Amino acid sequence: MTSRVANGGGSGRWPMAERSILSTVLGVPPLAAVGLAAVLTALGVFVDLARIGGLGLIFTLCYLVGCTLAVAWVRRRSLFGPMVQPPLLLVVAVPAVVLLAGTPKPGAGIAERAIVIGAPLVNAFPTMAWTTAIAVAVGIARIGLQRPLDEPPAKVSSRPRGSGSASAAGAARGAARTSASPRRS
Repeated sequence: MTSRVANGGGSGRWPMAERSILSTVLGVPPLAAVGLAAVLTALGVFVDLARIGGLGLIFTLCYLVGCTLAVAWVRRRSLFGPMVQPPLLLVVAVPAVVLLAGTPKPGAGIAERAIVIGAPLVNAFPTMAWTTAIAVAVGIARIGLQRPLDEPPAKVSSRPRGSGSASAAGAARGAARTSASPRRS
């Protein structure tokens, strides 16, 4: 077992790049985080379409919770995808579920199909904007607050260059050579 310093510092058991928002909990892979948000969003869209025929409170809650959990549970090194997923998720999930739900009817024209698919997207824009802002804020907070603590600051030598340590450094470089070629001066 490696030490905490080798794992990324801090008080957690996992390396900093592998952690979720909780330092002692291993983060999920990015695909699982995006999948969680997609499943919750699709569930919310489907429930609201069946319940009220449009997007409502259930969709809003599922979408917001799914996108926020994705940013909170993903591994720190994989934050970018879940941070930018809310608009992309909305553009894919809403039309897909609307089409799978059977609307518009098979005999509808192109304009009617565009309106049936586009209206939920336009109406969901404020929800998408707020959800994106929250996801980005949580992601930026994680980037700022979950910095690795194992990297000590660079030491600045008070010795002037060219002092006695130069010959020791040259000897160390010479000892590390593996070539049998003669040394050039």
